[in-house]
Amino acid sequence: MAYKEIIYSVDAQVAVITLNRPERMNALTTTTHMELAQAIDEAAKDDKVRVIVLTGAGRGFCSGDDVKDIFLSPEETTWKGREMRLRQLQGEHLPGGGFRLLEINKPSIAAVNGAAVGYGCDIALMCNMRVASEKARFGEVFLRVGLIPDEALILLPRLVGLAKTYELILTTDIIDAKEAERIGLVNKVVPHEELMNATLELAHKIASKPPIAVQLAIEGVRKGLGMPMEEFMQYHALAFTFCSETEDHVEGARAFAEKREPVFKGK
Repeated sequence: MAYKEIIYSVDAQVAVITLNRPERMNALTTTTHMELAQAIDEAAKDDKVRVIVLTGAGRGFCSGDDVKDIFLSPEETTWKGREMRLRQLQGEHLPGGGFRLLEINKPSIAAVNGAAVGYGCDIALMCNMRVASEKARFGEVFLRVGLIPDEALILLPRLVGLAKTYELILTTDIIDAKEAERIGLVNKVVPHEELMNATLELAHKIASKPPIAVQLAIEGVRKGLGMPMEEFMQYHALAFTFCSETEDHVEGARAFAEKREPVFKGK
């Protein structure tokens, strides 16, 4: 489909979603949120896509929500705006566009090319992996406008531990790429001009793996974080048996025995 505030492209089994409001450091409007969710869905449903890469146009990854559009828009006075406000007051979670990354099992990588703050930081966290340019910056700055973070509240402790999570959220400090790598927030930091090449190299490496097993592995990791061991082992038994009956498993075993690279087809 046609998009206005993002760029969507697919090349060699990798879908690249680029937030495209560089004049606003890719701040997210209601339109951007909607298009981001739609693009993730498009990639999730496309059998040709095995990995999703998310990045930003221009100098920044994403500066979070566009305050004027999201929080100070005249839409708040419309019926739609009042309805959304009522749903929030009733305790209903209204997910941002990046939330779909947590609901699909296709691997995702954030190529963080600059500032990733506010919900922009949350989007990076929702990706399975993060490759950062040396110019990248990260910050959970919600408290500066009297709000609390979104998905970071559950994702950050799993990445950097409780103490560092409290520090980042409560101080609203912005950290550089080197510190993000030190505390385990990103997988690696690369020179700025090498960011997309390094990210796509990682994406293609993952795309070469059997997609059914990759997706079940992602689901298993997520389930394992919140499951009792007995329940997890039941899931594992079903998923492992399913993988063992795929054509990709047979191809992988034969390739190993024949000392050649396997060719996986997602079957």
